[in-house]
Amino acid sequence: MTTEAWTLQDAKNRFSAVVEAAMAGRPQLVTRRGKPATVVLGVEDYERLRRLEHLHQPSLVELLLKLPHDDGNFEQAELEPRPWEA
Repeated sequence: MTTEAWTLQDAKNRFSAVVEAAMAGRPQLVTRRGKPATVVLGVEDYERLRRLEHLHQPSLVELLLKLPHDDGNFEQAELEPRPWEA
């Protein structure tokens, strides 16, 4: 998938062409003052990205990394061992 780039002024002047290309599955990059500013997507591409965004579930590693850190300084609980049952 190739992304075409437009200056903001060209995108304004040729907005129909920008929209047509986006609807055809070719995202259109719009720059402002020489820097990327926005991307025009067709609704199908947008909906696909929204579905993917909702599918992201954190991995175990991500969840563990979010746990509060204590730098190893924690109190050890005084626990009695459970009685052995044979």
